[in-house]
Amino acid sequence: MANVIDLRRRIRSVKNTRQITKAMKMVSAAKLRRAQERALAARPYAKMITSILESVTRRAVPLHHPLFIERPEKRVLLIIVSGDKGFAGAFNTNILKMAFQFIAGNKDKEIDVEAIGRKSRDQLRRHYSAAVYSEQTVTDKAGESSSAKTRDRKASVEVTGDHPGMLLKLESSRVHALAEDIISRYVREEIDAAYIVYNEFKSVITQRLVVERILPLIKIGVSEITGAVEPSQEERSKVVEAAASAGIELDPVDTTAADEEARKFGTAQVDYIYEEPAEDIYGGLLPQYVASMLYHAMTESVAAEHAARMTAMDSSTNNASEMIDGLTLLMNRVRQAAITNEIIEIVSGAAAL
Repeated sequence: MANVIDLRRRIRSVKNTRQITKAMKMVSAAKLRRAQERALAARPYAKMITSILESVTRRAVPLHHPLFIERPEKRVLLIIVSGDKGFAGAFNTNILKMAFQFIAGNKDKEIDVEAIGRKSRDQLRRHYSAAVYSEQTVTDKAGESSSAKTRDRKASVEVTGDHPGMLLKLESSRVHALAEDIISRYVREEIDAAYIVYNEFKSVITQRLVVERILPLIKIGVSEITGAVEPSQEERSKVVEAAASAGIELDPVDTTAADEEARKFGTAQVDYIYEEPAEDIYGGLLPQYVASMLYHAMTESVAAEHAARMTAMDSSTNNASEMIDGLTLLMNRVRQAAITNEIIEIVSGAAAL
C-alpha cells in the first residue's frame, strides 16, 4: 500500500491535470461560440444563392448543366471532414468509422478519397496508398505541345489529396478552390459522384454524423443524405451537462425570419431582363452553390469538433475530481492506520515497562 507522501504527490498531480482539462474546456466553449456564429453567418449566403438559382430556373427556359447529369457510379469521390487535433473524445473515430463503412459498402467501385483534417489524413495514409500522377507531353492537331497529368491507378481505393490545417483557419478561397477541382473532375468524367462525410451541427444538442451526396445535383436547395448516425441519449446528456456548466445556449438560434426573407427573393411573378444569357448566369452560380455546400459542411464540422472537445474535457475534469476524492479518502485511511499503529506501539511499550 502506498504511503501518505506518495498519495499526496499523486493528488497534487491529478489536481494539476484537472486545472489543465478545465482550462481546455473553457477554451473549447469560447471557440464553440465563435464557430456557431460563423456557421450562422454563412447560412444567409447559402439561402440567397439557392433563391437566385431557383429564380433563374423558373424564369428561363429549361436549363441543362453537366452537374445535373447522372451516370452509373463506377468512380466515386469521398471527402472526409475530420479534426486537426485530438482530445475530442470519439469525434474523429466516429467520422473515420463511418467513412470506412462507406468504403466497405462500395467495394465494387473505384473510390478516390480527399482528407480534410490531420486525423483523417494520418489514418488514411496507414490504410491506403496515395494516387500516382505523371506528366506527359501531348501534341494537338495544330502541332502545339502541352503537358498533361495522367494517373496510374494501382488500387481500388486511393488518396488523391489531403488538406491539413484547412479547418484551423477556414478560408472561403481554399474551399472554392477545392469545389472547382471537384467540379472539373466530375465534368471530365473522372468521377461519377461525390460524397462528403461530416458532423451536421444545428445546435449543441442537435447534431449527427451524416454522409451527403453533393454531386450530381438533384434539386437546388435539397440535401441528399445517404446515411446518418444519431448520438445516443447518454452522449446527449453529457453534452447538455458540459454546455450548461460552460454557459453555452442549448437551444438553436431562431433563423426563421431570415430564412423567410431569403425565400422571398425573386418570387414575384415579373419578367426580368438578364444582362447575360441565363445559361451563363446559371453556369456561373452553380460552382458557387457547390462551394457553399462544402463551406456549410466544414463550418458545422468545426463547431461539432469544439462541442465534442468541450464535452470530453468536462468528463475528464469530473473524473479527475472523483479520483481526487478517492485518493483523499485512501490517504486519510492510511494516515489513520499509521496513527493507530503508533498508539498501539506506545501503549504496548508502556505496558511492558
